[in-house]
Amino acid sequence: MSVNHRTIALVAHDHKKPDLIEWSRNHIELLKHHKLVATGTTGGLIAKELNLDVHRFKSGPLGGDQQIGALIAERKLDCLIFFWDPLNPAPHDPDVKALLRLCSVWNLPVACNRATADMLITSPLFANDEYLRDVPDY
Repeated sequence: MSVNHRTIALVAHDHKKPDLIEWSRNHIELLKHHKLVATGTTGGLIAKELNLDVHRFKSGPLGGDQQIGALIAERKLDCLIFFWDPLNPAPHDPDVKALLRLCSVWNLPVACNRATADMLITSPLFANDEYLRDVPDY
């Protein structure tokens, strides 16, 4: 898979949306070369604030987390940047847990905070179009 065609999902809970927008702004030169998908509100904010093309799914509580989970199960996602709020449980918390569980099941790189997201997006492996993650064969 070519590095220019990786698909990155961007998701953030309400209190973490400003952090994800700032993180995206800091990495805009890398992000603009990839296909970006996001849950509804987050994707709308990133598209508006950074003028990036973002495919928007439904809002997380309305099924957007599950839509991104489907991409993982279908092997159509390369990494998930998910700034979730551990101090404010979401009403759709089971969906959040299911999404994170799918990342482990399918060995998908996932970053849940800025430090990990920084390391993931700047990793030489992420930029290496010859690197293919090991995907379990169930």
